[in-house]
Amino acid sequence: MALNPFARRGNDPHLLAVSMTGVKLGDRVVFVGAPHPGRTAAIAAKVGLSGRASAAVPDQHAADRLNKAAAQAGVLVDADISDAHALPYGEGEFDLAVIDDTAALFEQRAEADRIAIVRETVRVLRPGGRAVVLGGGEPGGLHKLLSKTAASPLVLSGAINALLGAHGFSIVRTLAEREGLVFVEGLKPRTP
Repeated sequence: MALNPFARRGNDPHLLAVSMTGVKLGDRVVFVGAPHPGRTAAIAAKVGLSGRASAAVPDQHAADRLNKAAAQAGVLVDADISDAHALPYGEGEFDLAVIDDTAALFEQRAEADRIAIVRETVRVLRPGGRAVVLGGGEPGGLHKLLSKTAASPLVLSGAINALLGAHGFSIVRTLAEREGLVFVEGLKPRTP
C-alpha cells in the first residue's frame, strides 16, 4: 500500500464531527436539526445501549431520512417532529446538544427565533451540560472544490458565540475550524 498524503484516513466521513462533539458511551444527546442524517447517526452511535439519542426535526421527510440513516448505521435515534424554538423535551433531560447549522438553521431565522432556539437548548440540558454548534466554515484547498457545506456567516463571524453567551451558556469557545466545518461549544452553568 502506497502512502497517499491526499487519502482520507479510514473510511468514516463523519469522524471529525464525532470527535469534536466529544460524545461518549451513556450520554443523553439531543440533535437540534439534523440536515445530514448520516452525520447524526454516526454521532448517535457513540451513546451505545446505555445512552439516548433524540433529534428534533422540522418535518416527516426529515424524520424519514434520519430513521433510514439510523437503521443503516444500526443505531436508534428518536426523531421528534417539532420546531427548534419549542423542543418537545423536559428540563435538564440531556447531557449534550448538537445544533447543526450547516443547513442554515440559525441563518434563516429572525433574531427572536435564534434566541428562542438557544434558550430551549439551555432548558433541555442538565446543569453542566454542553452544546456544540456545527457550522459551515470556509473550505480550503481540494476540499473547497468538493464541499457541499455552505459557509455559515453567523458562525464564521463569531456572532453565534455571542448569542450563546448572552442567552444562557457560560463558557463559549470556538473549538476548531477544519474540513469546511466550524465547531463552537457552550457550557450550561452548573448553578443558576
